[in-house]
Amino acid sequence: MVKELMGYGKIANNEKPVSRVVLGSLAFDAGNLPLTFSLIDNFLENGGTAIDTAYVYGAGNCEKGLGAWIAERNSREQIFLIGKGGCTIDVTPEQIDRELEISLDRMQTGYVDLYFMHRDNVNLPVGDFVECLNAHLRAGRMRAFGGSNWTPARLAEANAYAAEHGLVGFAASSPNFSLAVWNEPMWSDCLSASDLPSRRWYEETKMPLFAWSSQASGLFTGRFKAEDRATADPEVVRTWYNDDNFRRLARAQELAAKYGVEATQIALAYVLCQPALDIYALIGPRRLEELPSSLEALKVRLSPEELRYLNLETDTLA
Repeated sequence: MVKELMGYGKIANNEKPVSRVVLGSLAFDAGNLPLTFSLIDNFLENGGTAIDTAYVYGAGNCEKGLGAWIAERNSREQIFLIGKGGCTIDVTPEQIDRELEISLDRMQTGYVDLYFMHRDNVNLPVGDFVECLNAHLRAGRMRAFGGSNWTPARLAEANAYAAEHGLVGFAASSPNFSLAVWNEPMWSDCLSASDLPSRRWYEETKMPLFAWSSQASGLFTGRFKAEDRATADPEVVRTWYNDDNFRRLARAQELAAKYGVEATQIALAYVLCQPALDIYALIGPRRLEELPSSLEALKVRLSPEELRYLNLETDTLA
């Protein structure tokens, strides 16, 4: 049973256990509640607690679908709810105020357990955002907050400001992190922590890392092949097609045969098995059958040597 293998962490100012696998909400839909309810119910049955959503997802329908589940199941306290807002590099505190109110109303809840600013606005002093988020924290609208697609430097600056002014700092971060390394962001103004300097910063600070696109847009499913560049999904080609990633895919397929799983499960296990990171992997099943398939990755415990091999840091396995 994968339920016993889930693993949990803690986020500052929260007592709830946070499942290491986080259910993304892009498939949630107020117009398709059977799928929405099935995904959430199945996730919880398999030991999941953490659900990630955002103001912009589905033009609000994802949050509304989740809100319908919360109201129907009366189970708000069963989940660790992650919300996001401010999905623009021109984000302002006023935008955060406005979107958070709308998001909470859509989700039929008074608070989120963790709130991520979806983007950063480096043209505004970081203290403006720290002050804004602390105001919502004091009002009870969030238990903790962090930054999605924030640089380590800005995260450090935010927490230095908080410490200097007697305020609460950023409790977590949500960049991309996956076995595959992108050529460029799939969406504009997004950041990855797969590069070595970023990884080392997260290792040293122990900042909880919520990794989005942890399965690299399906690159490791095997349906994408290097020779199909001309006919494959252009967004996947633009973002993930490079020689090193196909070498990683081949090695993931090799280890998948060893463990009796699929390469995409090895790719997810690569994220979950990082020994020096406080890491959580976001998954985005679009159909119910994709959820248990992803959770099979919990059965795989990759060794440090296998992690290095997958990431092309060594060419042999003992």
